[in-house]
Amino acid sequence: MDFEHTTNVVVVGSGAAGLTTAIAAREAGCEVIVLESMDKVGGSTAKSGGGFWIPNNPYMKSAGVDDSSESALTYLNEIIPEKGPASSKERREAYVKHAPELVIWLEGLGFKAICAYGYPDYYPECSGGCAEGRCVEGNLFDLRILGKQWKGKVQAVPVPLHTFEANKLSLAMRTWSGFFTTLDVIGRRTILWRLLGRQRVSMGGSLIGQLLRILLDGSVPVWLKTPMVSLITDGDAVVGVVAEKGGKHIRIRATHGVMLAAGGFEHNDAMRQQYQQHPISTEWTSGASGNTGGGIQAGIDVGAAVEMMDEAWWMPTLLLKSGPWPLLFERSLPYSMIVDSSGQRFMNESGSYVDCGQQQYKRNKVVPAIPAYIILDSRHRRYYMLGMNMPPCITPKLAYKEGFITKANSLPELARKIGIDEAGLVATAKRFSQFAKNGKDEDFGRGESAYDRFYSDPRVKPNPNLGPIEKPPFYALKIWPGDLGTMGGLLTDEHARVLRKDGSVIRGLYAAGNNTAAVMGRTYPGPGSTIGPAMVFGMIGGRHAATMAEVQPG
Repeated sequence: MDFEHTTNVVVVGSGAAGLTTAIAAREAGCEVIVLESMDKVGGSTAKSGGGFWIPNNPYMKSAGVDDSSESALTYLNEIIPEKGPASSKERREAYVKHAPELVIWLEGLGFKAICAYGYPDYYPECSGGCAEGRCVEGNLFDLRILGKQWKGKVQAVPVPLHTFEANKLSLAMRTWSGFFTTLDVIGRRTILWRLLGRQRVSMGGSLIGQLLRILLDGSVPVWLKTPMVSLITDGDAVVGVVAEKGGKHIRIRATHGVMLAAGGFEHNDAMRQQYQQHPISTEWTSGASGNTGGGIQAGIDVGAAVEMMDEAWWMPTLLLKSGPWPLLFERSLPYSMIVDSSGQRFMNESGSYVDCGQQQYKRNKVVPAIPAYIILDSRHRRYYMLGMNMPPCITPKLAYKEGFITKANSLPELARKIGIDEAGLVATAKRFSQFAKNGKDEDFGRGESAYDRFYSDPRVKPNPNLGPIEKPPFYALKIWPGDLGTMGGLLTDEHARVLRKDGSVIRGLYAAGNNTAAVMGRTYPGPGSTIGPAMVFGMIGGRHAATMAEVQPG
């Protein structure tokens, strides 16, 4: 076979999984090439909160939080409903074992991280759950460190905010800590730093920026606008890739292995219609636009098994003219509830976003619930943020004209305007309001979990997640079952090696991140449960590939 380039490891994708793989393989002595189909680095990771769920990490210990691998495994074993191949005992144990090692290793390479203290696991009351949280994220990072060529190649959230500060930002007009955090984030970190020419970023931008710095320090080439076209096989082994660079197809030899870390298939309508629940749309996803399933399809083409292709990292979503807006704290704060077309609630609105998406699809099989509607009392609009609008929110007339938000002076009028059952909405609001006054959601337990209360208003008593729906005017917005990316993909083992349907290993082929079926099964243990496994199995796969004997093409 003729190849235009030869290296040891080819990494397809430049999100957290891909960059971590490349760093691990390079540190183990391999030559590495990273291929990225888009014109910027980072994929969905760069757009995300950038946290990674790391049980028993050293930052927890420094904060005085007691944790152990045994406790984390107990937690995972209780909350993961599916114990199939993707979430096998071996993969769960490998993840928990190597997760603390990941952050210690990265810290030794210069990665600056902080503990997202106080951001709980999503089921902290379960055995082994942690109310203080197991999430780690990158500290603020100045993109100028990357140099002129790369500082503009990392996508980043425009506001330098840590994930564990988001709840305070939502309470800017309700608590002093919320007010001063908001003042610092907007005044100092955003306006002042920009005036001073600083390009400090947080969340996904910090994570990708720091990983890219380590990679560039190791002289690893990152080829932007270079999508993989297909894998090259010889016998039962993968020996390289065909990529498109500069409008031409090139063949790249990978002597030790290929890592597929190119994200999910959330922007591939054909794949979503084939594999996922209906209705579904690529317009509802917040995943990176380059995630079109190429890595997954390439694996399928060489015989890889797939699992959980019907699932996604669901997220209740508003559809703005500018694109999807993940609804995180708005649905959890008081004076709000989510209802279906019958006007009834069907979920704990403050629960995990993956659970909320699953509940919306489940409800839609009984009563039309796509879209659902978030109903807001006037106090929600007065006290809290809605999207990036600070309270008290002033809604542009165009938003009403286009039907993005509906306003009415009574609940029956609101129901008529949005086309749902009047009596159902009135009865649900009355029942919900009584729950709020009593402090107990008798239907869905909203506000009982420490995770629910992370996004709540401590000034509202007796339950900080509940507030009556009884003070006009009332508002309604459509809620869609959006997502942060797809959850299913190639089946891999505890070494990140891709498997066939019979369980055998495809030599020379690895996968991590949303290219793979999630080790977490169909649930979401805590903040960073996508990125954490992506990085850990990226590290494991990169190191494993480095130990492999050279696969000789025929």
